[in-house]
Amino acid sequence: MSQKDQARQVKTSLLSLQKNLQNHLLKVDPLVHTKIDEWEREEGGGGKTIAFANGQIIEKGGVNFSDVSGSNLPKTATQNRPELEGASFRAMGVSVVFHPDNPHIPTTHANVRYFEAKKENQTVWWFGGGFDLTPYYPILEDVIEWHNQAKSACDSLGVNLYEKFKNWCDDYFYLPHRNETRGVGGIFFDDQNSGSFPKNLSFMETVGSTFQSAYFSILKKRQNSPYTDQQKEFQLYRRGRYAEFNLVYDRGTHFGLQSHGRTESILMSMPPQVSWRYGWEPEKDSKEEDLYKNYLSPKDWLNLK
Repeated sequence: MSQKDQARQVKTSLLSLQKNLQNHLLKVDPLVHTKIDEWEREEGGGGKTIAFANGQIIEKGGVNFSDVSGSNLPKTATQNRPELEGASFRAMGVSVVFHPDNPHIPTTHANVRYFEAKKENQTVWWFGGGFDLTPYYPILEDVIEWHNQAKSACDSLGVNLYEKFKNWCDDYFYLPHRNETRGVGGIFFDDQNSGSFPKNLSFMETVGSTFQSAYFSILKKRQNSPYTDQQKEFQLYRRGRYAEFNLVYDRGTHFGLQSHGRTESILMSMPPQVSWRYGWEPEKDSKEEDLYKNYLSPKDWLNLK
């Protein structure tokens, strides 16, 4: 299969995933305001941003598709591949973020992506992506089911990959200045090109469909949970961690900015409202303390004792 045919298949798959996620969200939150922007990038490529706001369920979110190219692969993409420094590139992906209004529904993020890099007449390709969950008032059965579905997705590619990708996710979505994880994790992978191209493309598609199934299952179960003003305030406080991670550590954000991507689309992932409080600590034996004590450090969720 030629490089052009591979890229064409990936693009078709990613656009299909974007459309499926849009349709699925509109089924559960039909009144959400939707704004669609198709854009072009001066250096090469473009994309389609679907932004959501002020729904009955989703306060802010989006599903972005991008297909960009350039003459110099950004440093963020070469930190694990120094031999590709200075290579030309093409990068495609779909990124998803949903910030629900109800604090009993977790925030979530997913991304699947494909890279091609060319240097000295040699072209290499690889896939990356994953999904993670950021609850404010976590429910253990939801977290376990989330990881069960993540394991099922990984098992479609090979044995023992769930543990590898799960640990990678825990390490990646970690805020060292807070000494805590952003949420309860999921899976994260990069530089994935072992095996055939069709096998890796199929895995990327499985990750996308698994994310859709796993997240909307939780959303539908928790969407009518009553909440207090105090719980909403706690959600806004915890969203601060989300903003800190995205701006300080997230490689996707850095890649987008370093490659002179579309700023509105790159920062679409930011929460709509955030609060920071100096020296705040949860009350003893509260549900907020439960989050801090039992959910913000890596755990083997499928083998809890």
